[in-house]
Amino acid sequence: MEVNIHEAKTHLSKLLQRVQEGEEVVIAKSGKPIARLVRVLPKASARKIGSAAGDFVVPPDFDEPLPDSVLADFEA
Repeated sequence: MEVNIHEAKTHLSKLLQRVQEGEEVVIAKSGKPIARLVRVLPKASARKIGSAAGDFVVPPDFDEPLPDSVLADFEA
């Protein structure tokens, strides 16, 4: 959706509601786009180091060579 500056000033609340619902609004001056209103997504929370401790155990043979049958699948 594209609106001119006057319309954007007059209907800012309505435009912001549309943006909140996921629509993008372009503001134009003399028919030329100068700004874009887009929804701001919530910032992802930082991951806590060690939060998955105990969820996975590295098996003792983790760095052993793969069996020939598995290696053959990679070489096919």
